[in-house]
Amino acid sequence: MVDMAISQKSIKLLWANAAGLCAFPDCRERLALSEAGKFAAHTIGEMAHICGDKPGSNRHDPDQSAEERDDYENLVLLCPNHHRIIDQKENEAQFLVEKLRRLKAEHEAFVQAKLAAAIPRSRRAIANEIAALLAENHQVWLSFGPLSEIAQNNPHSESAYAAWLSERLGIIVPNNRRISEILRADAGLFAPADLPIIAAFQLHARSYDRWVADEISYEGVSRFPAAFAKLIEEATYAGT
Repeated sequence: MVDMAISQKSIKLLWANAAGLCAFPDCRERLALSEAGKFAAHTIGEMAHICGDKPGSNRHDPDQSAEERDDYENLVLLCPNHHRIIDQKENEAQFLVEKLRRLKAEHEAFVQAKLAAAIPRSRRAIANEIAALLAENHQVWLSFGPLSEIAQNNPHSESAYAAWLSERLGIIVPNNRRISEILRADAGLFAPADLPIIAAFQLHARSYDRWVADEISYEGVSRFPAAFAKLIEEATYAGT
């Protein structure tokens, strides 16, 4: 039964963020059932209190206000079996407050990851994301690279070199890695003719990463393929 002290806002947040699934690890039982024949769908989910709602109950915090006790932050959505398990007196030491909060947070993160994975990404959307990363890399090159004004005016400056090194490590390398991750995940959105160009960028990114890590000399860095920048630019204006 729904505890009427729990607000509708808390109920909606709890069920939505848990996607109607038991938050207990390796359970994730579906708690809203539609398989009820000619009858209406029903729910078996239980909104368990992390800090017990009554004196003497597991994890009860006497300093909590009634509002705090029934707030979303103090609730976790569970199936009846796991609700019973966490509230059994002999299990109190096993299911402490922080463990239940972590359990809830990890379940909600799992739900968000699944939702994100389920949303189809268009070629244009990933091209826009890549374009922003490439633009940031290019701006770093223009501002701090070997041909930049600061480098040309101060060819032997340790501070200028330190700034360039810092920008490579802090911006270019992470951006290249992110672009490579995007391309691996969404390679199917590109035409077969695009794949050699994408492979050329990935080779560039790997070799650049190794150069920055002092694993290879600069001569071993595969040059940035201009065709890749053109491919991404064209994709940002495409319809799909």
